[in-house]
Amino acid sequence: MKAYTKSQLALRNGQDKPEIWCAYMGKIYDLSSSKLWQNGQHYEHWAGQDLTEELLTAPHTAQVFNNFQIVGLLV
Repeated sequence: MKAYTKSQLALRNGQDKPEIWCAYMGKIYDLSSSKLWQNGQHYEHWAGQDLTEELLTAPHTAQVFNNFQIVGLLV
């Protein structure tokens, strides 16, 4: 599986590149197909970032990531 740095992930924010990616627990997920992530934003969360800490205050569990493809690993 391909590894990406935080700088590379940051470009996949739905604005600099068409991909909408976020990391969670070291894995990078492609959220591009989600209507909740249009334009790279989901409520106060932004694509292109590691959301591991932010998920602690989310109204849903990490199970939500099961709906999305893993596209790489965050290094």
